[in-house]
Amino acid sequence: MQVQIYRMALRVFIAGFCVLAWADLAVGQVITGTDTVQPGASVSDVSDPLESTRLGGQGLDGQDLGGEDSEAIEFFESHIRPALIQYCYECHSAETEASGGLLLDSRQGLQAGGDSGPALVEGHAQASRLLKAISYEDTKLQMPPDQQLPPAVVDKFSQWIDAGAMDPRSASASGPPKQTGLAVEQAGDHWAYRPVAAAAVDIELSAGAPHAIDRLIDRQLRDAQLETAPLANDSVLIRRLYFDLTGLPPTSAQLARALDHFSQQAGSGPANSSASQAYLNLVEELLSTPQYGEHFARKWLDVARFAESITLRGFVLPEAWRYRDYVISAFTQDRPFDVMIREQIAGDLLDADNLSERHRQLIATGFLAMGNTNLEEQDKAQLEMDYVDEQLEVIGRAFLGQTIGCARCHDHKFDPIPTRDYYALAGILRSATAMEHSNVSKWIEQPLPLSAELTSKFNELSARLETVEQEIGTLKKQNSQKLSKRNELIAIDRLPGVVVDNPQATLVGDWVESSFSGRIIGTQYIHDKDELKGQKTATFEPNSLAPGEYQVRLAYTAGTNRATNTQVRIFSAEGEATVIVDQTREPPEEGSWLTLGKFRFEQDGQAFVLISNDDSNGHVVVDAVQFLALGKRLPAIEPSATHSGDVLTDGQVKTSVPAVAKLPEQRLAELSAMKQSLSEQLPVRSMYLTVLENQHAQDIPIHIRGDVHNLGELAPRGFLTAIQLPAPERAGAPQAADRVALAQWLSSSQNPLTARVYANRVWAWLMGQGIVASIDNFGTTGALPSHPELLDYLARELVISGWSTKHLVRLIVQSQAYRRSIAGPDARHQQIDPANTLYWRGQSRRLSAEAIRDAMLSVSGELDLEFGGSSIPAETKADYNYRHQSTRRSIYQPVFRNALPELFEAFDFADTSVSTGQRARSTVATQGLVLLNHPWVTARAQAAAERLRGIYSEHSNPELIRQLFTDCYSRAPSEIELSLCLEFLQQPSQTGQEPLTVLVHTLLAAIDFRYLE
Repeated sequence: MQVQIYRMALRVFIAGFCVLAWADLAVGQVITGTDTVQPGASVSDVSDPLESTRLGGQGLDGQDLGGEDSEAIEFFESHIRPALIQYCYECHSAETEASGGLLLDSRQGLQAGGDSGPALVEGHAQASRLLKAISYEDTKLQMPPDQQLPPAVVDKFSQWIDAGAMDPRSASASGPPKQTGLAVEQAGDHWAYRPVAAAAVDIELSAGAPHAIDRLIDRQLRDAQLETAPLANDSVLIRRLYFDLTGLPPTSAQLARALDHFSQQAGSGPANSSASQAYLNLVEELLSTPQYGEHFARKWLDVARFAESITLRGFVLPEAWRYRDYVISAFTQDRPFDVMIREQIAGDLLDADNLSERHRQLIATGFLAMGNTNLEEQDKAQLEMDYVDEQLEVIGRAFLGQTIGCARCHDHKFDPIPTRDYYALAGILRSATAMEHSNVSKWIEQPLPLSAELTSKFNELSARLETVEQEIGTLKKQNSQKLSKRNELIAIDRLPGVVVDNPQATLVGDWVESSFSGRIIGTQYIHDKDELKGQKTATFEPNSLAPGEYQVRLAYTAGTNRATNTQVRIFSAEGEATVIVDQTREPPEEGSWLTLGKFRFEQDGQAFVLISNDDSNGHVVVDAVQFLALGKRLPAIEPSATHSGDVLTDGQVKTSVPAVAKLPEQRLAELSAMKQSLSEQLPVRSMYLTVLENQHAQDIPIHIRGDVHNLGELAPRGFLTAIQLPAPERAGAPQAADRVALAQWLSSSQNPLTARVYANRVWAWLMGQGIVASIDNFGTTGALPSHPELLDYLARELVISGWSTKHLVRLIVQSQAYRRSIAGPDARHQQIDPANTLYWRGQSRRLSAEAIRDAMLSVSGELDLEFGGSSIPAETKADYNYRHQSTRRSIYQPVFRNALPELFEAFDFADTSVSTGQRARSTVATQGLVLLNHPWVTARAQAAAERLRGIYSEHSNPELIRQLFTDCYSRAPSEIELSLCLEFLQQPSQTGQEPLTVLVHTLLAAIDFRYLE
């Protein structure tokens, strides 16, 4: 009975982490962050447009429905009104700004139409502009603009219009469109557009709150009559620091060392009580690690919507990793954030002092090319503006906390961003080419520049290679016969190098001579009759071969009955190499030859090629083997000499055949060898993802209602007029605005948004929530700052420090607000401030998906800390069904939009198609199921158990349990935890799994593992 109780307790320990998730499901809710919503909610869930009809005999507007038109009215209420609400009212209603003057929330508005004319011709659906727009028949007017309506919905509108377009709604809605936006002239009325103010912080220290951050926070705590939670204990704080600054848990050795340093802090009580020197030293140690740069880079990559593929067809972006490594390097080196802004917006246009800096600037501009674009769009004007719109939306959210994209079709409904400003900014970005257009357009990759020495060498070799390729093309063009012409015999004396024909080969077994078809070297080839497999070989060994490197080629004639797996073994100074040849495919070189590779042969060393019919699945055909010397001085490239002589064709001798009538085999072979040699000498050019600035920038016109084919007046290139910078700081006049000017405007110390937005991000990265809760929206619809003085203080500190991210991190983690325990004083505090907006206690936070994965690899001892570089196999062309098998840090896992690791998907990885300032935080049952059942998690538990078995011979050793808890939780087990685990390890397994593996898996899946205290 006692054993059963222990087992029951352990099961509770294992599954306790998912109780909340199951409870949420039981009440039909899903928790996301601090919001609670009903799962699967839709427009019809919020308001059923049929409800009032069914219950009261009236429409939503209260008018009598009558009896004679009841069927038509029922059709409208069932199919038309819900579609208008769901798809149209957002832009075409009196409650918002009616786009294009078209109101669809009233009968009168629908009948009147908009700027383009009447929307309906009652009784004639095909003549109605509304139906043409929603069916996308009108190439200039397609609504909704982002996605076509389902065909079934379009069909209902067609039926409704043909039947007379019965509309039981009142003649007019609630009145003219409401003016909800903030005018440009009134921008200063909103806190975010005002200049950053100096926080009134008492500079004198006191025992209660020596830190400026704490002074600003404690003011509001006193006003709310809230006491603060005690400071977290040392082990909790060390774990918090490691995860917050590096994204990794401390190892047992690192934890022990830090605790020892804290305990040696003489005369100050608890080591973290007042940000002791030991604590500060640990902070500096973590900030200096490359893991810090990787961790903070991952946070910025969310904002930059970084991914290494696009959704369309799973296309892989093979050079996107360079931008990721740029961001890692920038945070590791603490590159000023204003410099990072300029490099990401206009790095390709900036001056550089050296080649390394130039590479960095060019790669940084990949920020503009990371969008998840529909490259199949055939309207290329539409595609280009969609691309620019995506760039503007990311720039606005990432640097300014503004939803600029909302002004594409009309003046922003809420913020001081007129449509003219949108197209002023769009003109700057539109001046760069972002795609190479074709049926399916292509992103742009360019070679990184080389040093002067390598550039000279590259240009010289490229010119020679181009000359060789041109002559090869000329020779092939001059040849009046196809290279694959049947029944042509090639004389051996016409071929360069050392050629060993099949009559000179050493044969084992019965081979048959033939000259049935193909381009044959000499007079014949041989084959194995497709029989006695494994008993026949042909060895080609030259009589003499000068030492050196050679290109070795095999001649054979292809056919449908040939083997696809002919084994060819080359014996050289490097040993033996095997090449499998598919002889159903025509030899790619001159229709006769297949290159087996490049090999080195020594004086009196082995130098031969052996062909066998081992396990072959068809006729094995052998003709000749050719050895072409490499590394010698290449002959000058001159016009081919005229050649005449005897050529054997179809077994007959023909004399004096002009060279133009036959392909000059010898010259072509020499040129092929030259081409290969030159290609091998060319430096490998590293490529990068980018955009290309056009030679002449132009203003673009306003697109009326966002329609690329409905153009209005020109909008001179410029910036947001609501943010007027002082003249000395102004980055160029609007008429001369380009991407450099835009970058300078964004990164200006006088821009009231940029420093605030970034300081708020850093605060949220460390504290779990922003001072402005709407991280990406500082507009009028965003949240108000909980501590406006604190936000401005951090923004000023950022600028004064030279835009140093590490400076902000130091400030925040040294504060008592950061170091507080998550356990509060009493329940009254929880009632007054349940969301901890005032920071009276620490914030319990779940680890990110990447940190969970990396921590598991750390516990198992498998974590690979290799720095930088691409982790995508070269042969990967599409991301579908990609298998993530690497043990490198999660930041180096390929971010494929169609194939994220399951652990990432379960634990709220960022949506890589949009700029994400703060990830969703869901608690759902699938998370627990992934931790309990996923093979990857099980494999980590097995590896960790194996590691522990290598350290502790006795599995029931209490030290093993302490080691395991320290690895997983950075703390020792409690007495009851220790007793329970030891009891479990002594019991026989009932699951077929080794008990230690089950125990490790239990701790990895428990809530303590994935949450920070």
